[in-house]
Amino acid sequence: MAEVRTERRLAAILATDVAGYSRMMGRDEEGTLAALKACHHELIGPKVAEHRGRIVKTTGDGALIEFASALDAARCAVEIQHEMATRNAAIAEERRLEFRIGINVGDIIIEDGDIFGDGVNIAARLEALASPGGICLSASAHEQVRDRLDIAFEDRGEHQVKNIARPVHIYAVARGASAGAPAPAAPTLALPDKPSIAVLPFQNMSGDPEQDYFADGMVEEIITALSRIRWLFVIARNSTFTYKGQATDIKRVGRELGVRYVLEGSVRKGGNRVRITAQLIAAETGAHLWADRFDGAMENVFDLQDQVAISVAGVIEPAMQAAEIRRAMARPTADLSAYDLYLRSLPLARGWGKQPAIEALGLLRQAIARDPNYGAALAMAAWCSAQLYLGGWAEDAEASRREGLDLVRRALQAAPADPSVLGVVVGASHIFDEDSGTALALVDQALALNPGGALEWFWSGFIRLFAGSTDEAIEHFQRSLRLDPRTPLRPFHHTGLGSCYFLQRRFDEAVTLLVGSLRQVPTYVTTARVLASCYAHMDRLDDARTIVEHLRANSSPVMPPNGLFDDPDQRAFFLAGLRRAAGEPT
Repeated sequence: MAEVRTERRLAAILATDVAGYSRMMGRDEEGTLAALKACHHELIGPKVAEHRGRIVKTTGDGALIEFASALDAARCAVEIQHEMATRNAAIAEERRLEFRIGINVGDIIIEDGDIFGDGVNIAARLEALASPGGICLSASAHEQVRDRLDIAFEDRGEHQVKNIARPVHIYAVARGASAGAPAPAAPTLALPDKPSIAVLPFQNMSGDPEQDYFADGMVEEIITALSRIRWLFVIARNSTFTYKGQATDIKRVGRELGVRYVLEGSVRKGGNRVRITAQLIAAETGAHLWADRFDGAMENVFDLQDQVAISVAGVIEPAMQAAEIRRAMARPTADLSAYDLYLRSLPLARGWGKQPAIEALGLLRQAIARDPNYGAALAMAAWCSAQLYLGGWAEDAEASRREGLDLVRRALQAAPADPSVLGVVVGASHIFDEDSGTALALVDQALALNPGGALEWFWSGFIRLFAGSTDEAIEHFQRSLRLDPRTPLRPFHHTGLGSCYFLQRRFDEAVTLLVGSLRQVPTYVTTARVLASCYAHMDRLDDARTIVEHLRANSSPVMPPNGLFDDPDQRAFFLAGLRRAAGEPT
């Protein structure tokens, strides 16, 4: 009989499974299976092919993959874990798939396409010892990659593992370390007085080194866009690009660069399409504050970079400010700087009501006393005065108006090129019946300074509404909502949009938005006034009179101290409906 020969070869074996898979299946079997299949189809399969590997088999949540070299296996594993971290940033913690990966180099037996032997068993044991999202290597695999990958490793010593006679020496990929000998710890930099952010180099996930230029250009554009936000301290490109190619520890980056926030991301190009992912992280805690992805065509690469940079800057600005407000509220009240007093005023000032406006104004006056040239505090104080004036809540309306206009002038003198200050100032000055041409010029200046500012587009929508350009106002309100879809100012956006529809005689659409806005912010007098006028023009007089009684119950005059709308025909249309709702002669 012919001798049967067993086929053997040396190979790098990668074993992976999902941490907590049984628990996830128990909670949502269909959703977990669908998510796992999507990961294999969209990520693991393509990555394995890209690094010249072969998926030997999959078993439930696990997979066994063969590579010709340990270097290919390690690169594939690092990229899979990085991509999974990016994906998981936007997913609830209990629904996240987190892979554990083990890599070994050893002798394997091949039979009918499957592989067996101690080389495979050791890889499986390494995978079981890896932390969720982590990678463990045997000494044989580590020896082949340690000086050839720009990553560092933690030596976890020898472990006795099941069914393996000798102890296995284990190395784990270090999260946040660089390759080679450990560098001395960099000094921790003090945090600046204002919010600080570093934008790390985006990872090129395209598998094409020539695409590095696009990823680097994307980061430079984002840094430039963020630098336009005057209340931010943005680390320069030269400092952040020293981390390029490293597996970075966000907490270490925060300490070394002296920043409170870090933005990281990746770029993947396929054909003529590109996908950019980004995530904002609190450096002190490692908590993810925001994550999103952007898709586009590469037809005009520089326009695409501009669009993404503006979008990223626009959506992370409110996320950072919300985080700053939470941080300020957690600080002891005995240690309040002007900046923290300003932050504490924002939730009050951005609502609408007599008491919140009075309390916010008190905090802002304290901030201004500490720093008389604090432009943002001066502008927000003007806005609070405008609320009291328009709502009819000021004890002396004319004195409130004079104080508000003085605050407007001081804010413009203190911060003439700060877009967020300009936006708030134009909203306040219009309520005090200032010239709309000046307001339009100021809000256009704010948008030129910060084209990705959701708040600036919000104020621009209102100024254009009051100036009579309703189509343009609608476009600007919608752009603001796109940049900040979770904004707490959404009811006010709806008032603005509803007012545009009212002036365009689209009454049913106007009522839908105005009713919803008034339900959320019942003290916002502009909503009530426009809704009452709209009902009157629809001949729904009972509804109109109910809204008028609502105004009076909140101690607000039915008629506004100014006409709201600058266009004579629009003002006459609005006031005629409001008088009819109030039972006054029109």
